[in-house]
Amino acid sequence: MSKASLPPPGVRTVLADPHLPAVVADRVTVDYRIHVERRRSLQRLLAGDLREREMRRIHALKGVSFTVGIGEAVGIIGHNGSGKSSLLRAIGGLVPVTSGRVRVRSTPVLLGVRAALEPDLSARQNVFLGGTALRVPRTVLTERFDDIIEFADAEEFVDVPLRAFSSGMRAKLQFAIATAATPDILMIDEALSVGDAEFKERSDARIKEMIAEAGTVFLVSHAMRSILDVCDRVLWIDHGELVADGPAEAVVEAYRAHVDRRRQARRARKAAKATKAIGTSGATEAAEPAGATGTSGPTEAAEPAGATGTSGPTEAAEPAGTTGPAGASGSPPDPPTPPTESEPGPPPTLP
Repeated sequence: MSKASLPPPGVRTVLADPHLPAVVADRVTVDYRIHVERRRSLQRLLAGDLREREMRRIHALKGVSFTVGIGEAVGIIGHNGSGKSSLLRAIGGLVPVTSGRVRVRSTPVLLGVRAALEPDLSARQNVFLGGTALRVPRTVLTERFDDIIEFADAEEFVDVPLRAFSSGMRAKLQFAIATAATPDILMIDEALSVGDAEFKERSDARIKEMIAEAGTVFLVSHAMRSILDVCDRVLWIDHGELVADGPAEAVVEAYRAHVDRRRQARRARKAAKATKAIGTSGATEAAEPAGATGTSGPTEAAEPAGATGTSGPTEAAEPAGTTGPAGASGSPPDPPTPPTESEPGPPPTLP
């Protein structure tokens, strides 16, 4: 394809020459515009801005470039939200490319656990509906119908509506439909993470058969063992950027080391935060008893002192007034009790 015939940026094209690579990504950028909630503020309300949401641009992919040949099995790894699924959808033409170009040798087939089938239709009907949507000829679907149902372990539920299936059974059926015919480019988004161990083993074997039949495979998964078992090359995407592209074992080892460093850094931050919280609470606990002692100590000391000073002379005077003459104790005698109105005292004595 000459330079003059190149499409404008953001256009996905299908390569007609079978000798060209299966997929070419040239500085692919994908942006999403999403609505986010806005915080209410008095200033915005006074200015008459009553909008509760605003637009925000998310950079899912940032200038990703690579070339994949026919027959390669390529794994795509990275943390959640790194842009792996966006890359698959850009290759498959399911999302628009903001800038850059994607060139494919044939129409890719995207297989994922989130790929929807019709829940009100039976498994039999979904085989033909899903296969047709994936551009599998109806003659091929009819010829391989029994194999599809058997691979999905759905022999007993072939006429049962799909809504009665478990999520694992639906994923099995979707995988069986998508792999009924070997596409030139198959993209798998976490399909191997569902189902039991026996299904995973069969799906791995099926993918290896497709690779042997010269199909190109893209596999997105967090299971590094599946990546190493199926793929011979790995793309590592981090925050929308292509960090590494190379042999599967080397890239997976580097990614695992990166994950370990992030885990250790996260633990160190948690430990530092916990230590800071303990130090703050310890200082608070130490300050509270000191304040309590300084406040209540003098009060407690004053009360006994006041009580002793008040009751001591009274207790000492009472025995002195009752046991002996006034001078014996060295204290003056008690004054006479004044008469009351109800009980007059004795008359005064004349000299």
